Amino acid sequence: MTVTRTHDVIVLGTGAAGLVAAVAAHDGGADVGIYEKAEHVGGTAAWSGGMVWMPDNPHMSALGVSDSSAEALTYIRSLTHDLVDDAVLESFVHHGPEVISWLEEHTPVEFKIIENFPDYHPTHPGAKKDGGRTLMCPMFPFADLGEWADRVWVGHQLPVNISLDETTFGEGASKGPSAEDVAARKATDARGTGQALVGALLKGCLDRGVFPYTNSPARSLIVRDGRVVGVRFASHASDSDAGDVEVHARRGVVLATGGFEQNKEMVRSFLRGPLERPVSVPTNTGDGLKMAMRIGAGLGNMREAWWAPTIDVDRPGLGRVPYLVNGERSRPHSIMVNRAGRRFANESANYNAFGAAFHYLDVSTYDYSNHPAWLLFDDYYMQKFGLAGYFPPAALPDWILTADSIDVLAKTIDVPVDELEATVRRWNTHAVVGNDPDFGRGESTLDQWWGDREVGAVSAANVAPLDTAPYYAVQVRSGALGTKGGPRTDPSGRVLDVDGDEIPGLYAAGNVMASAMGMTYGGAGGTLGPALVFGWLAGRDAASR
Repeated sequence: MTVTRTHDVIVLGTGAAGLVAAVAAHDGGADVGIYEKAEHVGGTAAWSGGMVWMPDNPHMSALGVSDSSAEALTYIRSLTHDLVDDAVLESFVHHGPEVISWLEEHTPVEFKIIENFPDYHPTHPGAKKDGGRTLMCPMFPFADLGEWADRVWVGHQLPVNISLDETTFGEGASKGPSAEDVAARKATDARGTGQALVGALLKGCLDRGVFPYTNSPARSLIVRDGRVVGVRFASHASDSDAGDVEVHARRGVVLATGGFEQNKEMVRSFLRGPLERPVSVPTNTGDGLKMAMRIGAGLGNMREAWWAPTIDVDRPGLGRVPYLVNGERSRPHSIMVNRAGRRFANESANYNAFGAAFHYLDVSTYDYSNHPAWLLFDDYYMQKFGLAGYFPPAALPDWILTADSIDVLAKTIDVPVDELEATVRRWNTHAVVGNDPDFGRGESTLDQWWGDREVGAVSAANVAPLDTAPYYAVQVRSGALGTKGGPRTDPSGRVLDVDGDEIPGLYAAGNVMASAMGMTYGGAGGTLGPALVFGWLAGRDAASR
């Protein structure tokens, strides 16, 4: 039996883009229904660090940091290789500051700059090498969410009761919260990172009486006379009647369903190279993309993802899971090698750019010669930094391999002994003076940001010899935070068809849309910045129809 419900605007997905779209549509005068496929809300945004990359944001002036749309566009265009829709890119840059101000004025969301966090390509024209464009959210009390506090996705990489600037992303990483802070946070269930962003956005919805319908997988779009007028769902958990549910939309439907990185068939069909380890919620299987394709949406940027190197680690109750490696591969006393035992890239490069190294195809062997790879480090590294939550003297987990010498380590990981020994010798020869003549590691302010903060802003923060036995290795694979291809949109988030014409009543925002960033990742929070902007634009425009 079909149960019919009607809203002005339907939003599919409860990640950052969807939550913002719902709030914006409501404040535009629309009755909003927001629907979530999973039992939990928040999407991959809730698993993330919660950073938002927003050029010329209103918090920059307070720190005396100048910026402009022109500088931001110069920077992004220097990286895109002409693979983006320039009008959509301009829309992101021009509307970004307004969206930040609007959210802070109309929702519980607050932002502050992570000071000195450089853009991901700090030597490019228009970049901010001393930071200012990356925002974070302060701790948010989940006690304010009532019963919804336990219905937000929680990831396995970042602890929830810590502020982002108390992790390796921020200057306070070496200190961490005090015992008093921890106790106060527990009292209100205060959470940081992506939890803070999602919690505040969700509270904005709840305050407006917009309560997500969970366990509601969308099946298809309803089209009448060429216009999208609703969505067909599998039966909702809240409905007693079996069968599909038809929900109508008077003004529009906003797709905010995330990417397709968890759909192996789509990954194989569309992406430019290997993706073995998605680091995202398991429900990102391309539902919104398939619904849009069925009604003739034009696609863009389909080969791209928000690439990231990962390792496999054990987590209690979860088994072996992928773990994003950022600072871990940037710290001194470590290198990364391929199956030939050779270094192949600047290990400290931003994670999205590093994906290109995994996609290098050797034309002679017709193989991805750098994938998978190995992160190697010595005991100095292990004793000082640990890895992915492991610290000595705890028993060494079996996902970390070890040996007392480089030659034995080479045999352990099955790479040529002579090549690995030569690689380590060359590295050590130059590393003693903080130099990497092969890939320039440690020269960039971004490299130094991810390195050993106690050393300071010098190349030695990233570059030091592997000279303290025993030695360790962990396998590194190509992963992604999400995909970034999908329906093409106009600058307001309206979905376009294969001829470039608007599909009336259909919008897209977040990782389901063809990203305004193309193949690039401008800076920390480069996924969430566009998600907030196009969620806001789509929700507002849909409400106005």
